[in-house]
Amino acid sequence: MASSLLHVTIGAAPPPRLDKALARDVPEAAALSRTRLTRLIGEGCVTRDGVVLDDPKIKVAEGEVIAITLPEAEESHIGPEAIPLEVVYEDEDLIVINKPAGMVVHPAPGSPSGTLVNALLHHFGGALSGVGGEKRPGIVHRIDKDTSGLLVVAKSDRAHHGLATQFEKHTAVRSYRAICYGAPNTGDPRLRGLRGVSAEAGNVICVTTQLARHRTDRQKQAVFFGTGRHAVTRARLLETFGTPPTLALLECRLETGRTHQIRVHMAHIGHGLVGDPTYGGRRKLAASAVSAEAAQAVTGFDRQALHATELGFVHPVSGQTMAFQADLPTDMAGLIAQIRG
Repeated sequence: MASSLLHVTIGAAPPPRLDKALARDVPEAAALSRTRLTRLIGEGCVTRDGVVLDDPKIKVAEGEVIAITLPEAEESHIGPEAIPLEVVYEDEDLIVINKPAGMVVHPAPGSPSGTLVNALLHHFGGALSGVGGEKRPGIVHRIDKDTSGLLVVAKSDRAHHGLATQFEKHTAVRSYRAICYGAPNTGDPRLRGLRGVSAEAGNVICVTTQLARHRTDRQKQAVFFGTGRHAVTRARLLETFGTPPTLALLECRLETGRTHQIRVHMAHIGHGLVGDPTYGGRRKLAASAVSAEAAQAVTGFDRQALHATELGFVHPVSGQTMAFQADLPTDMAGLIAQIRG
């Protein structure tokens, strides 16, 4: 199998560990993450003066030249599947997809096939330079199976590295539309007294908590304070439905992107999403608030009413600012039309 050789010169005042020193000094164009470097070290692909360095904790000194053998990307163990995709944008480095509800992003024990990755492998037809040493799409962020909307996927190591950095630093723009129970308002005393909730300009509700696995139900995420991963969601009321307001259309912007983040945060403030089987609950709507047809449509909506409508980032190779929008899917647009009617 063909491979390439990369030489890295250790700079001044190096970190005490080989993996950290390489992560700092490897050329940016090589697009090698610390995780990838650690794996290459473990595979015996890193040498110093011809001696294999197979321990990431080995010390290195300024001026030393470290050789890294980069094997050719291997074929993915995931099989391609001819599944239709709505491609919003594509170039040699990345692709933006408008994912339908019901599609899992990456194969997992419960969903070994029929995923976005399976579909992308078929779409690319083998034209992948490889991500992380394997010819596979580089998943930078995910959206839940039953959430629809925009997703960017890397086609190369350089794109994956650049996009991942933006998502880690929270500079990528991600905006969703959601239909929730009730009508959250920054003037609500209940919300103002809720821990983790603050009001911002423009009638924006900011929810700041930690998220971690639920203590008793490991399939769920839960709000914590003092433990878990930092999570910030900003929600803005766009439209209310019913008299008095019983349902609402929201714009939700993510500062961070944790598992189930919007769904958990909206449930935390008492405004769970319509159709959410895990966090939203099934609420009985007052007969005087909306029509019987609207109430039936809400009750029968079979997924969380959540759609990723906006996605923005800086192209990791060209440096161009990229911005994409996706209209509401038919089911959510139809639900809103019925509620309005």
